[in-house]
Amino acid sequence: MANDRYPPNPGDTLIFENDRVRVWSMPLAPGGMFDFHQHHYDHLILWPDAGRTEGQDLGDPEWSLSLDVTPGFAMFKTVGHSGPLRPHRIRNLEDRSITHYIVELIGEPFPSPTELPGAINTRGQLTDRRSQKRQERP
Repeated sequence: MANDRYPPNPGDTLIFENDRVRVWSMPLAPGGMFDFHQHHYDHLILWPDAGRTEGQDLGDPEWSLSLDVTPGFAMFKTVGHSGPLRPHRIRNLEDRSITHYIVELIGEPFPSPTELPGAINTRGQLTDRRSQKRQERP
């Protein structure tokens, strides 16, 4: 599903890079959005502060993903050989600026042939309202 139309940068500022990792920051102004982009590498997302955001996958008419985190939230996402991930965007639901960091594992071979669900710690909740709707149907 790679498409050159969507940037592969998972953040707006590259703050560190070597032959094994890239570290990006993604600051979001109050109500601000980071537009459609793709993840090409397995990555770790770190939130130093609390925040609430919504996400929307390309082609989804609704903002179906919800993230509510406390300081120290972490999520690891496996992209896999079949990547990149579907283009998606994120918006800040807070009335203050928030920043999180994305650590891409660029020097390691993909351990999985396919995308895997994100693995999160206990400092936040990721909700996919599309899954909830499917579960609620008889």
